[in-house]
Amino acid sequence: MARVIAIDGPSGAGKSSVSRLVGGRLGFLHVDSGALYRIMTWQCLEHGVDTSSEQAVAACARGVEVECRPEDGHIAYYVGGEPPGNRIRTPEINAHASPVATVKEVRDIVTALLRSMTRFGDLVVEGRDITTAVFPDSPARFYLTASAEARAMRRQKEEVEKGIANQSAEAVKASLLARDAIDSTRRHAPLRKADGALEIDSSDMTLDQVVETVLASLPKEWL
Repeated sequence: MARVIAIDGPSGAGKSSVSRLVGGRLGFLHVDSGALYRIMTWQCLEHGVDTSSEQAVAACARGVEVECRPEDGHIAYYVGGEPPGNRIRTPEINAHASPVATVKEVRDIVTALLRSMTRFGDLVVEGRDITTAVFPDSPARFYLTASAEARAMRRQKEEVEKGIANQSAEAVKASLLARDAIDSTRRHAPLRKADGALEIDSSDMTLDQVVETVLASLPKEWL
């Protein structure tokens, strides 16, 4: 049985960086669940789908074939034989990802994909409903959060490093808060801290401190 470390939290809380480092330390494959919702969003926009129409989004999602491959310590995604790359990391995708992710059929498709990845081995999976809906029985569940200011600063820095930055810090913060509101109030698998999950506020913590906190809280037999 594959072991799964589940990490939830809002955008910019540091889930990706923490998950990658924890996975590297333990030899677990890093899984970015948010990228799957971004892929669905990207494909909707590519096909001219109105993302405010649940029926249209669901129909598009049913036709998206995502190939999952273990590569260099993470699960890589391919659509039509090509990796999406930064095409799924633009402000336009950010603006449409939440409405796409509220569609139940999209969530069901992504959840099934994520659960199927245990065939590749031990995983550290980050997202917004991993501890509550996807792997609720994992003994290693964490809710990573941070202040809106800290999260906006991190997200803007990430966009600059990827060469896709075109928003002010205030615009990034407003976008994050808007997505928080949508994610935490959606009908299906809303973002929330799961009962029994360890909450870590990383606002004033270094990345290494967060990683060490996660590692120290894992079942002893996993280390």
